[in-house]
Amino acid sequence: MKGNKQQSKALNISLWVVQAIMALMFIGTGIFKLITPVSEIAKMWPWAGENSNLLRFTGLIDLLGGIGIIVPTITKIKPALSAYAALGCAMLMICAIVFHFSRGEGANTPFNFALLSLALFVFWGRRKDGATE
Repeated sequence: MKGNKQQSKALNISLWVVQAIMALMFIGTGIFKLITPVSEIAKMWPWAGENSNLLRFTGLIDLLGGIGIIVPTITKIKPALSAYAALGCAMLMICAIVFHFSRGEGANTPFNFALLSLALFVFWGRRKDGATE
């Protein structure tokens, strides 16, 4: 029994760390995509200049996903929503991977694959109403 409790505590700590990292990443990226002029972003990401509406839309989704992945767990108000936010972030990463591969930009996807893995871990760990809190 003691081993399960230690394992549960380690899992909970791991989930909190990953959720915090993801929240910072998604919120930061969302704010960046929403407030930085498209012309500046297009210098780094050519697709952004070609698809400014997509850029702003993904910025909004990033921001909401980052908030959703951490706030319900912190406030303990509907903590299962963090799992759904993580699933939404995973779906966004799948879309980003497909988008980049369709443009021949497969070399730009390792970060998306990493975030996809982290999002699926949070979804898996928080999927039962925040049972591991």
